[in-house]
Amino acid sequence: MRSPHDPYDRVRGAREHNLKGVDVDIPRDVLAVFTGVSGSGKSSLAFGTVYAEAQRRYFESVAPYARRLIHQVGAPKVGEITGLPPAVSLQQRRAAPTSRSSVGTVTNLSNSLRMLFSRAGTYPPGAGRLDSDAFSPNTAAGACPACHGLGQVHETTEELLVPDPSLSVREGAVAAWPGAWQGKNLRDILDTLGYDVDRPWRELPAEQRAWILFTDEQPVVTVHPVRDADRIQRPYQGTYTSARRYVLKTFSDTKSPTLRAKAERFLTSAPCPACGGSRLRPEALAVTFGGRTIAELAALPLTDLAGLLDGGDETARVLTADLKSRIAPVVELGLGYLSLDRATPTLSAGELQRLRLATQLRSGLFGVVYVLDEPSAGLHPADTEALLTVLERLKAAGNSVFVVEHHLEVVRGADWVVDVGPGAGEHGGRVLYSGPPAELASVEESATAAFLFDESPGPARAVREPRGWLTVGPVTRHNLRAVTAGFPLGAFTAVTGVSGSGKSTLIGALTEDVAGVGRLVRVDQRPIGRTPRSNLATYTGLFDVVRKVFAGTEEARARGYGAGRFSFNVAGGRCETCQGEGFVSVELLFLPSTYAPCPDCGGARYNPETLQVTYRGRSIADVLDLTVEAAAEFFADAPGAARSLGTLLDVGLGYLRLGQPATELSGGEAQRIKLASELQRGRRGHTLYLLDEPTTGLHPADVEVLMERLHGLVDAGHTVVVVEHDMTVVAGADWVIDLGPGGGDRGGRIVAAGPPQRVAGAEGSATAPYLARVMP
Repeated sequence: MRSPHDPYDRVRGAREHNLKGVDVDIPRDVLAVFTGVSGSGKSSLAFGTVYAEAQRRYFESVAPYARRLIHQVGAPKVGEITGLPPAVSLQQRRAAPTSRSSVGTVTNLSNSLRMLFSRAGTYPPGAGRLDSDAFSPNTAAGACPACHGLGQVHETTEELLVPDPSLSVREGAVAAWPGAWQGKNLRDILDTLGYDVDRPWRELPAEQRAWILFTDEQPVVTVHPVRDADRIQRPYQGTYTSARRYVLKTFSDTKSPTLRAKAERFLTSAPCPACGGSRLRPEALAVTFGGRTIAELAALPLTDLAGLLDGGDETARVLTADLKSRIAPVVELGLGYLSLDRATPTLSAGELQRLRLATQLRSGLFGVVYVLDEPSAGLHPADTEALLTVLERLKAAGNSVFVVEHHLEVVRGADWVVDVGPGAGEHGGRVLYSGPPAELASVEESATAAFLFDESPGPARAVREPRGWLTVGPVTRHNLRAVTAGFPLGAFTAVTGVSGSGKSTLIGALTEDVAGVGRLVRVDQRPIGRTPRSNLATYTGLFDVVRKVFAGTEEARARGYGAGRFSFNVAGGRCETCQGEGFVSVELLFLPSTYAPCPDCGGARYNPETLQVTYRGRSIADVLDLTVEAAAEFFADAPGAARSLGTLLDVGLGYLRLGQPATELSGGEAQRIKLASELQRGRRGHTLYLLDEPTTGLHPADVEVLMERLHGLVDAGHTVVVVEHDMTVVAGADWVIDLGPGGGDRGGRIVAAGPPQRVAGAEGSATAPYLARVMP
């Protein structure tokens, strides 16, 4: 009989996703790293099996209402797991946080700072003490009433709303109005109200132009539409909305990122005049600590804030000591350049995950398994050493730390390695090795071993001669102060520097307006969709081809099914219970809602009649379940599909399933899907490609494949600029722009620029010593 104090987590028969009945033993109280090429199954083992089972056991202990839903939430496909303690997951969140979320709210530091001002702040004579809520812009008690706690007010002008005054209203002079029927409706209402909609805008009287664009009135009139002679013309009641009112309402209320972005084009943004952009009520801003308001302290880099938290009475000393102890791990993880009021959407996935990791250091938990998803993502090599120190501290506190990771320095610093592979998708799913890192060298099948123990530099690449230059600047934004940079045309440029040095800000200044740019393609890591309805096949346009293939089968033609029948986004062929999502949202009262497979279609998304139509023995749901690699074989003779699938294989995504929901994709995967979509369109003249850390989430073997593709673009005459921390990628560039020397206020200038060989020897560069190690 096994001891109850078994020091191992023992997994038996794991079959989640592509895992092939995996058995593995992992010791507790160690730093264990799960490695393998992208799609090998390491996340399925660490998150889909170990963490999912720990979460399921937690659910078993909660209220009966939640327990009723456990079978719907789904247990991992595993024979048994023994020795499993409670687990905490720190994944790289895919969903975009709201604009009200900030560094302070993610780390809970804002709560501590608000408590300090509430209990130990200096109040004006006669002012009553305020609760901590009154110092939050996200509560009714604290938010500035003029801007509702957003800090910005949005307004518009006639020039923005009507860019071409030579047009008449009927010709579309009011560019801010919606298109299609809604825009025609507003023009018909104006016509009914007696305005001349056929006269050029500039010839209308000023008071009429002002009313059309800016009135808050919403008159209701009976419209008699003029339509084609063969259509019935029915009068209807129409309500007028001015252009300003429509744009502001769309901007504040719409859930569509596209509509919001369109509305934003017609708006100017300025700090709220009432609160000066601080987002708070005057009563809160009247309270100070050390002579500064809470807004002033929240705007300081955390390193500076920690230095100012001294003085005051006993209450203040207790609260400032607590704040400083909470700030310390954030600074230790290389994020001291962030301020509490920095909006979360402006942070990278790596920065967000490290902030949440810093809060865990303060939690005091022990005997827990922490499961982390690539905590080194977005980290400069200089910051990786600090990360390893933090992971060691979590372990020293009596916890097990399981990390899914590609960064070789993290792998070398581990106590235990679980290597999954050997390939991706169907070619992976086996544990090749589980043990101390040194012994992995003897595992011939391991793609990781080849890179982990062979530290010899790669082959030297001849530096390309630029055929011209793009000059950007002077740029003054965030921490960049009048920075001017040159990017060579027809070359591969790497922008380097520690986190917060200003890399993303600098390449953000590369726009279509810069002389010499022409066509620009920005490939970022934002999600390709926010719900399970969006997936790889729909985003790339591949699904349109697949649906036509199914509509062309004899069975579909006999039943009268067109391509629309095979879409899960419209009624007809889809399962109506889940409306084609394949999932239903399960509310768990006090727990976050979660997605569970649809009870009627079991996740297939379609109704039974649609699934009866097959192509080469597979239904449309079966095809969505294929990996890119399997689909490439299946559709080898369908040119439209083969081209899309070929580009996905070229960027190393052969392991993804066609119907894999966008919510399950990492930022790096989303970026490579966008790159593949761009590559399949074919070349249209010179293009500038901008990529933000394209190697995030990639095994070194996959990095080589991606780099071949990007260098191929440059060889074809295009220009590629990447923000990158992987020194092997930087060593293969033609030109390097290194920013720094530090992050935040200590960064924001070009420390070195030139070919990699020159930058590797630059003094005062945090990048140089790491680059020098990998130079041929």
